[in-house]
Amino acid sequence: MTTDIKETTRPVDSTAVMGLLPSRPRLLALGEPTHREGALLDLRNELFRQLVEQEGYRTIALESDCLRGLLVDDYVTTGKGDLDSVLDLGFSHEWGELEANRDLVRWMRAYNEDRTAADQVRFAGADGPLEISGAESPRQALTALHGYLSDRVDPGLLPCTAEVLESLTGPDDRWTDPAAMMDPARSVGRSAEARELRLLADDLVALLGTQAPQLIAESTQDDWDRARLFGRTATGLLRYHFWLADASPGRMTWLLGVRDAMIAANLVSLAERGSMLAYAHNTHLQRGKSTMSMWDHPRLEWWGAGALVSAELGADYAFVATAVGTIRHQGVDTPPSDTVEGLLYRLPEDQVLVDPHRLAGVLGETPPAARVSPWHGYSGLDPAHLAQIDGLVFVKDVRQQPVPR
Repeated sequence: MTTDIKETTRPVDSTAVMGLLPSRPRLLALGEPTHREGALLDLRNELFRQLVEQEGYRTIALESDCLRGLLVDDYVTTGKGDLDSVLDLGFSHEWGELEANRDLVRWMRAYNEDRTAADQVRFAGADGPLEISGAESPRQALTALHGYLSDRVDPGLLPCTAEVLESLTGPDDRWTDPAAMMDPARSVGRSAEARELRLLADDLVALLGTQAPQLIAESTQDDWDRARLFGRTATGLLRYHFWLADASPGRMTWLLGVRDAMIAANLVSLAERGSMLAYAHNTHLQRGKSTMSMWDHPRLEWWGAGALVSAELGADYAFVATAVGTIRHQGVDTPPSDTVEGLLYRLPEDQVLVDPHRLAGVLGETPPAARVSPWHGYSGLDPAHLAQIDGLVFVKDVRQQPVPR
């Protein structure tokens, strides 16, 4: 069988990836099975560089705060700021400390140096200003959206003043209390002020829509895109906080779903302006239903961003997953021989691109076992998802890299 499996593989490069796809997708997503592994991020950087230079992709979106990402985009397109501060302030999840992300931002800035705005590669954060363990205050998004509208529309149309938003929002630490994840009663998401903010945010977004012809005519494309981003983020954050304060059995499914819906909306909006590349965890980008075990929830299920985007974009969405053999420094050793990872581990190459549809044919009607990871930070490949993957990058051994700066 190893010989048959080898025939489903090819080198990992942009030409091979595009060769697996029936057409050039507007949004090409590359997933990772674990976070913060430099070897996987280096592979991402090289593949994305090729796809930008050879295939004309012009936006790179990462699983990072969409508002912070605006600082990175300003830097790579105009040189505004300095690299260290942009990395510190422009990424969430502490991604800015990773050397591979520094390399990516540095390369994007160098690539754009002598190019026209139309030919530059743009950066974006695809995630909301949140992590599953908490969420930011809606202040920044609400204030920015209100400011955009107050500069351009009849003041009498605004549903409130900036001072009202400030008063209702209150101190940011009311919203960011980490204890709220484990104790819904600690969340302010269902307070009278939060409920009023949800209504006002909805009206501000509605005003953005009803005044669109005028606003588009009087705005640059970037200003209009950012105003829509502020609106999506404000309503999404307030919805997330609302469910953070919920005590029903559906609470965690709602939180996971709201986060991925925010990612999906950001990706679809970014794809409107041209072809783009996205990088996030496989769980966010896969077409199949996502699952997770967490605390007292043995199995949570929800539709991830990839499933939502695929439903909307159809053939304009493609997903390449990544699986690995070992991450020995995290206790992930040689995969069992009856798993997809175990079968691929027998190949001599350090990394390969696999045609998942041909691989499924080789494996036959009885799929391999699902790999159970001994480390919570790594998610094994679900063999049932092979038919819904456009490409599979397999890295045999993920070796530990030096500690980030």
